[in-house]
Amino acid sequence: MKTYKRYRLDYVLLLLKGIAMGAANKVPGVSGGVVALVGGFYEEFIYTLQKFNRKLALLLFSKRFKSAYQYVNGDFLAVLLSGFVISYFSISKLLDLLILNFERFVWSAFFGMIIGSIYAVQKDLKLINLKNWGFLLIFGVIAGISVSFLEPQAQNDNLWFVFFCGIISVSGMTLPGFSGSFVLILLGNYVLLLVDAVNALFDTIIAVFTGNFGIFNDSETTRLLLVLGIFTLGSIVGLVLFSHLLGYVLKHYKRHTLALILGFITGSLGVVWPWKTTVFKIDSLGNRMSDANGHDIVVSYQRYLPEWSQDTYACIGFIILGIVIVVGLSLYDSKISQRG
Repeated sequence: MKTYKRYRLDYVLLLLKGIAMGAANKVPGVSGGVVALVGGFYEEFIYTLQKFNRKLALLLFSKRFKSAYQYVNGDFLAVLLSGFVISYFSISKLLDLLILNFERFVWSAFFGMIIGSIYAVQKDLKLINLKNWGFLLIFGVIAGISVSFLEPQAQNDNLWFVFFCGIISVSGMTLPGFSGSFVLILLGNYVLLLVDAVNALFDTIIAVFTGNFGIFNDSETTRLLLVLGIFTLGSIVGLVLFSHLLGYVLKHYKRHTLALILGFITGSLGVVWPWKTTVFKIDSLGNRMSDANGHDIVVSYQRYLPEWSQDTYACIGFIILGIVIVVGLSLYDSKISQRG
């Protein structure tokens, strides 16, 4: 694997990028892989995950832990995973609050960030060479847009299905433009896996630290912890599988892969389109129907063109802000790369 030289400040920035990547993974329609791509550590992330192989197992079985840590680029993974953990128990909860109270503005900011990401990714492509990979770009756009119009399914807590959800959900981390959290919405398990289960883990940690071990006697809490454990296991398996596949295609078909990714990212704009309303499942009396856990069942999303108003101008402002943030970070990372 290529050696990536870093200074102390670079690890601080990597931690912040890990926090951003973790937060992006939780937001439906936004891909954490885009953060990795724009942040300049996507290839290192993929190639690092490829190191979870037979050689690593041999190093661990022979108790050569230091060698194993170095082999899997341990410093990089430790900092990045720390960012994920911090994000899931802080930034992600803040995002939940912002989406609840300022949903359209949040979507506008992410819409702008994705536009900025398109600019950042296309810099690595030669646009004049469309005849070689243009069809992949078009395919990616169509696939991304098509996903945004699929209807969500009902919640399913079968453990085999939860394991499958874990494998599929990490697509957002390894394949920029494909939102793992939005895939979970389509599979019907977003609330179960990224809200209820994560909150159960958070409440359990708080209870343990305060000496309240009685929480383990609560059947619902233990069920959610088991579900989260199976989902995490599936995510780990998915990360390793996808990383080996993407590592191969990046090595042999890098421009074609970037073209496909650029298409996915462009197509994902349909998912985070700010002006949309949520359509819920309604019973014969006109009331919203809920699942077994009391959550309203989402049927689809209806998108519309906005009217010119103060709210629309504010949304446009957040879109511009999102573009500026991502483009600025991309230019900054380019300067760091030139320095290294």
